[in-house]
Amino acid sequence: MIVALIAACEIGFWVLLAAGLGARYLLRMPRLGLGLLLCEPLLEVVLLVATALDLKNGAEPNWTHGLAALYIGYTVGHGHRTVKWLDGHAAHRLGGAPKPIGPPRHGMPRARHEGKVWLGTLVGAVVATVLLQLAIWYVDDPSRVTSLESWRHVAWRAAGIHGLVALSYLIWPRKAPEGEPEAVTTSKERTHS
Repeated sequence: MIVALIAACEIGFWVLLAAGLGARYLLRMPRLGLGLLLCEPLLEVVLLVATALDLKNGAEPNWTHGLAALYIGYTVGHGHRTVKWLDGHAAHRLGGAPKPIGPPRHGMPRARHEGKVWLGTLVGAVVATVLLQLAIWYVDDPSRVTSLESWRHVAWRAAGIHGLVALSYLIWPRKAPEGEPEAVTTSKERTHS
């Protein structure tokens, strides 16, 4: 049941996003679009409540409950950035706004960008850990929560790997091509971001 609900929340995320951006830019109804976009966090609340109810009703804590915590954490950490990025592209393609500038491609500006993205992963790991710990306390049976404990390690392993990747941009910054300043993003680079 939880896996189906995670899939439904993911589908719902993209449906609400498409509906919100469509209302905003195709129908020229920005308030309706904003209202639909603001409904997105309700999907995570539904998933959280359903997971808690599933555990309350005696379900054996398993990988689906851990996956739900990671999904919610990822959405909290990266959802706003994803919506903002897609809103910029929808404004350009559907609303006549200028083309959004992509992330920096070289040097320290790129390292700072990667660090900010990693902070979203870090926030996601913290949220997932808190939710998993609450579930462990709620179940209150050490013999039944090993699956939930293992998902904490998954969250922090993902944050650690992403942190190493982000750190590599700081240690080995990519050099700008000859004659191009580091902070400039070309139109060709914008299309690939």
